[in-house]
Amino acid sequence: MDQEIHLKVLRHIEENPEITQRELAEKLGVSLGKVNYCLKALIGRGLVKARNFRNSDNKRAYLYLLTPKGMERKASITVTFLQRKMREYENLRQEIEELQREVENNGNGET
Repeated sequence: MDQEIHLKVLRHIEENPEITQRELAEKLGVSLGKVNYCLKALIGRGLVKARNFRNSDNKRAYLYLLTPKGMERKASITVTFLQRKMREYENLRQEIEELQREVENNGNGET
């Protein structure tokens, strides 16, 4: 789960470096605390840099930037995430096919 949330945060930051933690939390459907924790972890690992806006009236506004290491990690997590989703898709497709055969073999499925 941590990789999934990290990937989502990295993707949003890459698309909109000026995004606030509150906006990230709303977009991801998680708490502000979780976003803060995640960002601190990503910054601590050197994947994201946070800089204060120089021209901002809000001194607490940050610009979040993916580092080269962050871009590499995002690509790596994306591949892993895609592989997992493809396996899930294949399993679901097989289950649907089995259910369709079961319904066909039992008539229309109504009793």
